[in-house]
Amino acid sequence: MMARDTESRDRAAFRRILGDGRFRRLWAGQFVSGIGDWLIVGLLIPMVSTLSGGSSFAVAGIMIAKIIPSLVLSSVTGALVDRFDRRKTMLAADIARMVLVLALLATNSLPAIYLVVLLMEAASLFYVPARNALVPVLVDEDDVTAANGLMYTTQQAAMLVGLTASGAIMAGFETIVHAVTDANLPVVRYFVGLASPALLGSRAGFFLDSLTFVFSLSMVAAIHVSAKPVNAGEGSSMRLLGRDALDSFRFLRAHRELRGLLVTIFLAILGGGAIIPVGLDYVKTLVGREALARQIPWLQQLTGSPQTFVLVFMATGMVLGALLVPRLSRAVPIRGLFAGSVALFGLAMLGFASFDQYALAGVFAALAGTCIATLTVAGNSYVVHTTDDAIRGRVFTAMESVIRVALLLSMVVMAPLNDLIGSFLLRVVKQQGLAPHAIALTGPRITLQISAGIVLLAAVYGFVSLRWREAEAHSTEGQSDE
Repeated sequence: MMARDTESRDRAAFRRILGDGRFRRLWAGQFVSGIGDWLIVGLLIPMVSTLSGGSSFAVAGIMIAKIIPSLVLSSVTGALVDRFDRRKTMLAADIARMVLVLALLATNSLPAIYLVVLLMEAASLFYVPARNALVPVLVDEDDVTAANGLMYTTQQAAMLVGLTASGAIMAGFETIVHAVTDANLPVVRYFVGLASPALLGSRAGFFLDSLTFVFSLSMVAAIHVSAKPVNAGEGSSMRLLGRDALDSFRFLRAHRELRGLLVTIFLAILGGGAIIPVGLDYVKTLVGREALARQIPWLQQLTGSPQTFVLVFMATGMVLGALLVPRLSRAVPIRGLFAGSVALFGLAMLGFASFDQYALAGVFAALAGTCIATLTVAGNSYVVHTTDDAIRGRVFTAMESVIRVALLLSMVVMAPLNDLIGSFLLRVVKQQGLAPHAIALTGPRITLQISAGIVLLAAVYGFVSLRWREAEAHSTEGQSDE
């Protein structure tokens, strides 16, 4: 009976959230623009690789360019988000990203590409915290967790669609362009002819991504709500921005639990981020991919790249995890749900790195994705419930910065560690006269197992610093008093 009541409440929460036209517009805009972002991810990497002559460091430069803005601008952007209307901030960020992605159509140099990526990420530093801080304005407090879960589900669903259907989307776009040109309308044919390199060339994905920002812009513009923070009328001088940044640091220093949350996230991403530079290389050594492709014919096209196939597993897990969070949050305190998800994430990574079967790796990758979604949504909900609106944008910005810095360090540290361990093992194998392919403990496997250990340590720290049992006891006492 209790399970049915919980399910009924979850459905009611989603109905209330999606029944609000303002939230529904925000949700739809994020979904469409997210698909566009993943379309160009697959376009930028080979483009940079070609321009650099196949340099892997040049490809890594894309990620570095995406991380630098958060290191330099995080405190300023967080303070600005808490000074201006969140909706107008999102509109300005969408306009900036639309213009910047169009600039990629005429870009053929690596420095220019890195600059555009850096500026787009800087605009996203305004957009994401403003969006996160806007959600509690659009929904009731009781529905915040469900709303965060739905927004996160949207992000991962966009990733899943962008990864798996990019070819179909581009083919459909090209069909539409040909249909318009075949209509033989002089004015239309003229303008389409001028834009044909963007509409039909190899970079058409950039143009299509700009249209997704136009859609997002129109959706946000149609949201009629007062989204001004309580201190929005105080102005935006550099003195006030500096004071706001100091206030946010003081708040984090005084808020022991929130500081513990950010440290836990940092350690979890530091270990879990290894799945990008190391894990996607590790899966190429696993066995059983061809057999799995034969058993699941509709996924055959995805197995052309083992990395893509595993990314799809992870994205699927993220979608499922975000859908489960509202239900889990009713049975488990947010603090316990967050720390438990970190622990299960570490165990999933350990399983991912301990078996040589491709199908098992996919299962553990899906479980890891589920945990990533759960801990992210639970962390966002914790921030909403424990911080005032006046500082919430800065706290979300701090969280984004922690994630990006940890991811950068993970890439910088774990990839060289993988190379060092691999080189050492190869020397030992040759000295012993063994065949390298017969060795079960490889460099990537050991590196991923070490990374899983870091994630598990993060979980232990999270359980201790968040005092989840104490929070649960207070919650129970409050319910009995009622």
